[in-house]
Amino acid sequence: MKIGVVADDFTGASDIALTLAEAGMNTLLLADIPGEASPACDAAVISLKSRTAPVADAVEQSLKACDWLVAQGAEQIIFKVCSTFDSTDKGNIGPVLDALAVRLDERAVIVCPAFPENGRSVYQGHLFVGDRLLNESGMQNHPLTPMTDPDLRRVLARQTIWPVAHVPIRTVSVGAEAVSTTLETQTAMFIVDAIGDDDLYTIGTAAKGRKLLCGGSGIALGLPRNFGFQPGSPSWAGVSGKGVVLSGSCSLATRAQIGKYKQSAPSLELTAEGIMAGTHTAETVADWVMAQTHDAPLVYSSAEPEVVKAAQERYGQTVVATRIEGLFHDLAAELARRGVSRIVSAGGETSGAVVKGLEAGTLAVGIRLAAGVPALRVDDRALVIALKSGNFGDEDFFATAMAKLAGDQ
Repeated sequence: MKIGVVADDFTGASDIALTLAEAGMNTLLLADIPGEASPACDAAVISLKSRTAPVADAVEQSLKACDWLVAQGAEQIIFKVCSTFDSTDKGNIGPVLDALAVRLDERAVIVCPAFPENGRSVYQGHLFVGDRLLNESGMQNHPLTPMTDPDLRRVLARQTIWPVAHVPIRTVSVGAEAVSTTLETQTAMFIVDAIGDDDLYTIGTAAKGRKLLCGGSGIALGLPRNFGFQPGSPSWAGVSGKGVVLSGSCSLATRAQIGKYKQSAPSLELTAEGIMAGTHTAETVADWVMAQTHDAPLVYSSAEPEVVKAAQERYGQTVVATRIEGLFHDLAAELARRGVSRIVSAGGETSGAVVKGLEAGTLAVGIRLAAGVPALRVDDRALVIALKSGNFGDEDFFATAMAKLAGDQ
């Protein structure tokens, strides 16, 4: 193993696994920290559910994952976070990075969540989503990790005990040597600007020999070639049969995708009130899914921000989130038991619940469904899934993903 990835949620894990696989690395996506040695691979991605976990738990899980990866021979560790740098002032990005840097004895850590293909860029230390600053992109309304400050230097400084430095785009544009030289100037977490893929390849070259990096999936673009790998296309054989779309994301992109998909597919909305009252259960929702003649109906809990806020105020933020995730966990398990063979999941927390509900072990990385979203085969079962970060994909994503999972496109 050359590269090991500690991912703080399941959609992010599948995202970076696709990047590494398309770069020519034999990549394993693991749903948890294995209790045994890894099968032979060039890169392994461990999916944690640590983004919104208590800080101490997130640090403990991340260190255990790191230790396992290093024990398998990983020479470089990536801490994979969302391309919108989802976190709160308490963490978990800063505390986890602090702990990993100490464990790996790294003194200069590249931090860059840029993912230009999906509209994420870092300029002058600020994170943009398309042509909007992060705090104007809709992420300011995230129900668990509202992002109200676009300056990543300030965001990270509130979380880490390390100094936070900056490598501006003018340095990146000079080349990898200039970036490497800057990294040697001090012990710090370095927010590194990146506007396009060329910048990420430059950063990748500058990262050769570094033990720890942090970023979105774009941070991995230039790393495989440091180990001699060349780009390639993962193989894929689809699975037909009953499908379902499960969405718990409240992002602008996902809500637009829901609106489009509802025009041609039956849909069932899971309201916070219905979930809290027990009206919606895994069994009743599964009954509804299996009763639909459409091959892939939609089940969603993706309300407008004001509706989410009202539910949180009424029941409590943690309580609502836990109950919704619990329902998607149980629903995924019930649907798989009833023979559903294709599942598209939207949202990081939802996807984590779905993967846990499916009791997945190793996920084989297949073809690209959209930027940052691969097709995944669960273990050796006739079950294929897609885990979509809330903001990823165009309006037709659900229909396109279902067709590709079946091998129809």
